[in-house]
Amino acid sequence: MQKYFDLYLEHLSHATEGEKKFIKEHLTVRTYNKGDYFLKFGEVQSDMGYVCEGLIRRFYINEKGNKITTGFTKELEYVTDYPSFIRQIPSKYYFQCLEHTTIVHLPYSTIIESYKKFKNSEMQGRLIAEKVLTILNDRVESFLFNTAEERYLKFINENPDLIQRVSLTHLSSFLGIERQSLSRIRRKISKK
Repeated sequence: MQKYFDLYLEHLSHATEGEKKFIKEHLTVRTYNKGDYFLKFGEVQSDMGYVCEGLIRRFYINEKGNKITTGFTKELEYVTDYPSFIRQIPSKYYFQCLEHTTIVHLPYSTIIESYKKFKNSEMQGRLIAEKVLTILNDRVESFLFNTAEERYLKFINENPDLIQRVSLTHLSSFLGIERQSLSRIRRKISKK
């Protein structure tokens, strides 16, 4: 567990030793099997998650019963439905492990307490919020301004390590296209 705590604490680049000590006292580590859920629709996320090993898919179920993938969280990234986490309201998403996954948990109450005690904690929270906002904005803009092929190329350029770890079904759902369309795009690109 110590190596996972250290990995998480390394990410807190702005934290003082006192802040790290305070946070470390409240960290826990949990392992999940492939298929397990970190968070389900209707649940309130009580802990911020930090993925040390593994891969998680974020999805929702639409009115037709289809599972629509909205993102992936891999190693060294926070797994969160940040808007609902900050407001402590039920999530509209499912977060399912695609691989055996190890996550460091930090309770919401500890985050709020650290904001009150340490100025640098507020900065860390702001940096997380900015990253989440940027990811969400980039996703929306990709549907507004990019073709399906451009979205695919962007995904593989930004996530070369995920292309072998994510199924074509999940990837096509994330890109907002049919699986057959993704296969055509991949064939077209491979011929270039």
